[in-house]
Amino acid sequence: MSTPTTQSKPVDESRNVQFRIWRGNKDGGEFVNYTVNVTEGMVLLDCVHRIQAEQAPDLACRWNCKAGKCGSCSAEINGKPSLMCMTRMDTLPPDKVVTVEPMRSFPSIRDLVTDVSWNFRVKKTIKPFKPRKPDNADGSWTMFQQDIDRVQEFRKCIECFLCQDVCHVIRDHHKEDEFIGPRFLMYTAALEMHPLDTEDRVGDLKNRDGIGYCNITKCCTKVCPEHIGITDNAIIPMKERVVDQFYDPLTRLFRMFKGK
Repeated sequence: MSTPTTQSKPVDESRNVQFRIWRGNKDGGEFVNYTVNVTEGMVLLDCVHRIQAEQAPDLACRWNCKAGKCGSCSAEINGKPSLMCMTRMDTLPPDKVVTVEPMRSFPSIRDLVTDVSWNFRVKKTIKPFKPRKPDNADGSWTMFQQDIDRVQEFRKCIECFLCQDVCHVIRDHHKEDEFIGPRFLMYTAALEMHPLDTEDRVGDLKNRDGIGYCNITKCCTKVCPEHIGITDNAIIPMKERVVDQFYDPLTRLFRMFKGK
């Protein structure tokens, strides 16, 4: 005869968490305190939605997928650029106030929403993909798998612009007119490394896009939610191409003889 078992009653995992959320616009603002009842499994975006539903219906917050794939809910959480939908509440210090503010590198629109349109204007300035003529009679190309694999990583970018936000050249030195930022250095690398592309963007990287400003601190790589090797796999190889083309003595000598 089997012995009946008893199930333990689920433990209530809820707790109250204090939040400091930036409220304001381009003309200024202040941090406002809120208390949220946090339950098991909640992410920070859930808490913002609860504040909107129960305490501040006019709180502005940009979001879309809530799955870490649209890049809309970028913010600074306890000073670190992060996606609100991918920040689990159980990973934050349980007894400390959670500070949420908009990305500091971009102009404020309202509350947690910033104007990131500069990024889209920058993207339009980069020379587009220019493939070589087809290799085969049927209009297809022949490529090595390793060349294809090299650029696949860069396609994971969701354009959350957290790397742009944390970059000190943009954030602290305000070089937006001279520097395109890590997201678009990586975008350029994806085009330059494509096995079919024939366009030359190395001169633009040096003279217009400001790649020399990057001192490879890897802060952009650290905040990337897709864990892309922005610094090692994109920016450093592009820096090497600039050096090879413009500063290598043999290359410069060859260009002198070629009259370029």
